[in-house]
Amino acid sequence: MPILTLSTDIGQRDYIVGAVKGQFLQSLPAMNIVDITHYLSQTNYPLAAYTCNNAFKYYPKGTYHLILINVFESAPGHFLIADYHGQYLICPDNGLITMIAGEKPARVVKVPVPQQAGLLHITASLALAVQQLETTGNIESAGDHAAEIVEKYPLRPTAGPDWIEGQILFIDNFENVVINITKKDFEEHGRGRRFKIMFKRNETIEKLSEHYAGVPEHEKLAWFNSAGYLEIALRNGNMAGLFGLQGYSEQMQKSGASAGNKWFYQTIRVFFE
Repeated sequence: MPILTLSTDIGQRDYIVGAVKGQFLQSLPAMNIVDITHYLSQTNYPLAAYTCNNAFKYYPKGTYHLILINVFESAPGHFLIADYHGQYLICPDNGLITMIAGEKPARVVKVPVPQQAGLLHITASLALAVQQLETTGNIESAGDHAAEIVEKYPLRPTAGPDWIEGQILFIDNFENVVINITKKDFEEHGRGRRFKIMFKRNETIEKLSEHYAGVPEHEKLAWFNSAGYLEIALRNGNMAGLFGLQGYSEQMQKSGASAGNKWFYQTIRVFFE
């Protein structure tokens, strides 16, 4: 039974998501359709990539992942389907594939879609392409090889001999703060040394916890979340709100202060001793 996941910026207040599901079920009645989220931001590609990548890795090979974000930033003309570790990413040619994969996948095809048409005309073409791919097992049957695609990449942490600096990637509904420093980054630069995680107002955290209950109530804590990223929080409190922490600024993006591959975040530094 084929699986399709949906990740979009559409929301769920009208019929569009349901209609897209219907289109794919008409093409492949046995398809199992799974919602990841429909509340991604149109402009926050790093957050979309973080969300999608860390959800997709739990799905079996052969899963199709349809990502509809900022579809009409320009007249699309085509969508991309990429073979990513045996799964298929389907999204506009807007840089999101490389944001998710961290590289340009070796096998990417372009699927023609109607220009200057509504979303459901586009997704109808994608449903037919997925049907063809599922029938043949050959990604080239869904479109022409994409020699060039739009490539965008998120910021990586920067580091010196005794420090590493990351950016606030995501603030969740509990106002816990996720930083783009992975456990691998931390261990490679720390090499077992003592450390201080420093952020606004010279606040520090000097140990890692295994879980949220690892410190007394209302105390600061740091740990590596299930995605392997450094996260700072306040037990039973709102870390971001209390300390004025912010992630990627959508308002700055809309005002034109960001361009190309440049994204704007607040930073968190870790000092090693």
